[in-house]
Amino acid sequence: MVQRQLPKPLELLELMQFKRPDLNARRRRLNSALTIEDLRRIAKRRTPKAAFDYTDGAAEGELSICRARTAFRDIEFHPQVLRDVEHVDTHREVLGGPMALPFAIAPTGFTRLMQTEGESAGAGAAAAAGIPFTLSTLGTTSIEDVAAANPHGRSWFQLYVMKQRDISYGLVERAAKAGFDTLFFTVDTPVAGARLRDKRNGFSIPPQLTLGTIINAIPRPWWWYDFLTTPKLEFASLSTTGGTVGELLNSAMDPTISFDDLDIIRGMWPGRIVIKGVQTIEDAKAFADRGVDGIVLSNHGGRQLDRAPIPFHLLPDVAREVGKDLEVGIDTGIMNGADIVASIALGARFTLIGRAYLYGLMAGGRQGVDRAIEILATEVTRTMRLLGAHTLDELTPQHVTQLERMVPRARQ
Repeated sequence: MVQRQLPKPLELLELMQFKRPDLNARRRRLNSALTIEDLRRIAKRRTPKAAFDYTDGAAEGELSICRARTAFRDIEFHPQVLRDVEHVDTHREVLGGPMALPFAIAPTGFTRLMQTEGESAGAGAAAAAGIPFTLSTLGTTSIEDVAAANPHGRSWFQLYVMKQRDISYGLVERAAKAGFDTLFFTVDTPVAGARLRDKRNGFSIPPQLTLGTIINAIPRPWWWYDFLTTPKLEFASLSTTGGTVGELLNSAMDPTISFDDLDIIRGMWPGRIVIKGVQTIEDAKAFADRGVDGIVLSNHGGRQLDRAPIPFHLLPDVAREVGKDLEVGIDTGIMNGADIVASIALGARFTLIGRAYLYGLMAGGRQGVDRAIEILATEVTRTMRLLGAHTLDELTPQHVTQLERMVPRARQ
């Protein structure tokens, strides 16, 4: 029989330790987020539908992004036990410079539309964390302002080759002059993908007010206050704006882009050059033969060709074929630090985070980006410890099995 007694008042007081309330609403909601998905839910509550869907959505049926995320969920880790992992080192030399963590912030367009601090918040948070920040050609903060927000950190620039080549050449020269050390030459966007959420929402730059957008904005006055009381939203590196996202992209992109354009840009750029948007082993080999410094396996976050190859599935074969000749990066679908660890184990030198950073930005501006990086960093180090790896170089393909859900039929 269990002996029962009345609780003593002092014992009750020990149990009733109330948490001190945090009166800072932003800090309170960000601290409540334990995962990137938590930040996504907060971002969805706080951001008008058109802006949130531009970030969250993808092309057509959104199969590419769903498959990419599924591929990361469908892995099995193989931990090695009785290893000393008291101290875990996540530093790595990538593209000629240091990275404190094995991920960088990916290039994203229209960023100040998500939250008014935009690219400046991302660049500042990246600098504080010791990771690179990548500015998009379609960014809403200028090359020079991003450099000012990240004066001692690493800045990378993502380039679209446009129909008006002189515009692209001018951007290359400005980025070099501002101290950006790596150029990401993007090859997967000869034309814009069919982003159906944006079309249904009437998403455009500048935003167009309709009855639907006004109704959707009523419970989000803070977003509109920020939007209306800060500098006009426009492309900081381009002079022509106006129209839907698809119209803007199609007016800027050029379906005639070729290897000749790559040769011209390489002749202009003094730093490292990386090809972003590689989706086949054959193309990876072709770029390795041309002596570029790196490639990024990417289907543009599922925003271009729907049903595109899954970058994470391509990674082991590509790393095996060209990993000794150039540095291989990967993006698309990363929502957890475990996704990053698995990518490093299978041969990636680095990863890029896009939506994960934007969810943090929408959830809480610069502090939200800091929180997103903190969440991923914590997940990276915890996963490494549980796998028995105290450095990134100790992660190998033996740590990861890609489970098969979508097995291709044999070609006839």
